[in-house]
Amino acid sequence: MTRRPITKRAAIVTAGALVAVGTLAAGVGVAGPDKHSAKKPTQAEIAAQFDGWNKALQTGDAQRVADRYADDAVLLPTVSNKVRSDRTSRVDYFEHFLLNKPVGKKIETHINILDNNSALDAGVYEFTLTDPDTGAKRVVEARYTFEYEKRNGEWKIVTHHSSAMPEG
Repeated sequence: MTRRPITKRAAIVTAGALVAVGTLAAGVGVAGPDKHSAKKPTQAEIAAQFDGWNKALQTGDAQRVADRYADDAVLLPTVSNKVRSDRTSRVDYFEHFLLNKPVGKKIETHINILDNNSALDAGVYEFTLTDPDTGAKRVVEARYTFEYEKRNGEWKIVTHHSSAMPEG
């Protein structure tokens, strides 16, 4: 078998293919977090994600609240024992939760910017809930963690854990 020398063109094509494979392996061009966002988000930008979520709650529209979550998000809700890992189950949860006309308010927050496209917001929030039958209001305090990822240029909740305060 005779070996032919590698031509300049063959070397360029081979190098290009290796770069393309390396790019795909690194996740560029694959749906998910924007790997090369220009800059890290500010703490205010991440804090605003809660405000948007809270405003969505106040619309009373479970679909609108569910739109704040990534398709593959996991919700561990305050007033349900079920893990909600798909849109249908998240909408189901919010349809019931929204009957209480929840209005959220952060009490304590700790934001960690992980990289250009992901951040954590954890702390304590409270919800004023209104009983749909009696109109009586009550306040529920809970611990929370939101994990956000920027996907296709838009911040989405990828993990949301909320649990009532044990002393409450």
